[in-house]
Amino acid sequence: MPFALHTLNQPPLRLGLTQWSHPSWQHHFYPPGTRSGERLARYAEVFNTVEGNTTFYASPSPQTVANWAAAIPDTFQFTFKFPKTITHQCQLRHAQEITRDFIHLMAPLHDKIGQWTIQLPARFGPEGLPDLAAFLQSLPMDVSVGVEVRHPTFFAKGDAEKALNQLLIAQGANRVIMDSRPVFAAKPETPEIIDAQKKKPRVPVHAIATNDAPMVRFIGHPQLTENSTFFDPWIPRLSQWITAGKTPYLMIHTSDNDQAPALAAQLYQRLDLSPPLAPVTRAAQSQQGTLF
Repeated sequence: MPFALHTLNQPPLRLGLTQWSHPSWQHHFYPPGTRSGERLARYAEVFNTVEGNTTFYASPSPQTVANWAAAIPDTFQFTFKFPKTITHQCQLRHAQEITRDFIHLMAPLHDKIGQWTIQLPARFGPEGLPDLAAFLQSLPMDVSVGVEVRHPTFFAKGDAEKALNQLLIAQGANRVIMDSRPVFAAKPETPEIIDAQKKKPRVPVHAIATNDAPMVRFIGHPQLTENSTFFDPWIPRLSQWITAGKTPYLMIHTSDNDQAPALAAQLYQRLDLSPPLAPVTRAAQSQQGTLF
């Protein structure tokens, strides 16, 4: 049996979702009898990263951090967002103490965090680049960072975007790439799609790697078969990055995330990478050792 993706110390890419716990997955993703406290461990048997959104809204308790650390194998790497108090309220200014306290809180997970994400608000424009530079310089040397911007001038292919990319390259930070085209191509016929189209940024896709771990956030179409058109252009780009020695992060969303595991499996199969992904459905687990 070939090694599954989640077993490798140096996988070709990091594949994950935007959460590890979802109520509806109890019926088609987690093994029967999985308790809520076991969901992270079960998730980590399939995927080798996850987008930790919870830290954006609130800091976990020290016990929660310890529980997370104990639940995953050494091959698993989290990505966690810096709290919105740092990125949105302070907009990276005068946030040294908050940042230091947050990194200290998360220290038990230090070796299991592949990338920290700075998600900046749409109002954070070119005038904030000096603050971004200062913030990146203030972080510990062994902290890998991805930066997600939403201000339209950073997507206009002008001086502002050039300055941003040069800053990220100079600081060794990755640019987070949002691909929301699939979800905006869907008809707004359900509350979940309507909500996603209200909240998700609709920005151009600029596929640039400013460091060795570019992150692609792919927000899928609710009809899974409709995603190939949007994802296929990523196949040569991801392969190019992998060939160049980079380890891309591919984070898969759907409007309500119910179908996110299935979409991730579908897209990973299109990449035609080795090793295979572990099963993402109960049926697959009962029928074979690996999904592909």
